[in-house]
Amino acid sequence: MVKTVSIVKNFGLTASRKLHVVVLTGAGISIDSGVPIFRGRGSMGEIPEARRLASKAGPPWNTRETWEFYEWRRRLVSQCKPNAAHYTMVEMERYFENFHLITQNVDGLHIRAGSKGVLELHGNMWRGRCTRCGASVDLPETPLRSIPPYCECGNPLRPSVVQFGEPIDPNVLSKAFAASRRAELFFLIGTSGVVSPAAQMPLMALQNGAKVIEINPDPTVLTRYMTLSLRGKAAEVVPRFWSELHACKTPHAKQASLWQSRE
Repeated sequence: MVKTVSIVKNFGLTASRKLHVVVLTGAGISIDSGVPIFRGRGSMGEIPEARRLASKAGPPWNTRETWEFYEWRRRLVSQCKPNAAHYTMVEMERYFENFHLITQNVDGLHIRAGSKGVLELHGNMWRGRCTRCGASVDLPETPLRSIPPYCECGNPLRPSVVQFGEPIDPNVLSKAFAASRRAELFFLIGTSGVVSPAAQMPLMALQNGAKVIEINPDPTVLTRYMTLSLRGKAAEVVPRFWSELHACKTPHAKQASLWQSRE
């Protein structure tokens, strides 16, 4: 069912610069840039070459086979560009005095768009990490000069990406949880809400009184808890939403922004 709702009138949303705003993004924001998702319809699992390479990658994650899989992914992502939703995050970061961008994506598109201080929960495929000395090494070019790439200490690097079953960097996770608890306005963009601990963050925000807005093509397991849930592609809905919200800088703004949402 389609409803027309007034965000200002019904939800009291404003764009005060002093609002504490948190955005959590998932694979859905990068799909519009051409980055395939990891699972489900249209995912890398449907690409034979990706399945073949992924089947050979594994612990200790600094092997030639692992990097051959990641180089396949890196070459694909290198041909993708940040979309309007990524650039909207940059605008929001510049506008709000207290803004935190948290992402589950490892493609680095938020950084390429110009976002600063991104909290990358699952790491970044454009960096390598040394399992011997702990060094983090930028690897911005593809193809790599050697596979695997090596640290200055002589040890092969592993992709600086959190693999299934591995813990998230506690420093990054702590900052993401703290930001979520302090949020007054929380955006959940392009994520299914089934992967923890990220799925806990919008619920933390809600429990602490924040308004939480979900933007996703389809309903998720978190939809019923949301203050507002908007249907559509991130690259289309996010810029439009921000344009309307930005026009409402005070609770007394006369403009009643109209939106289409599906339940």
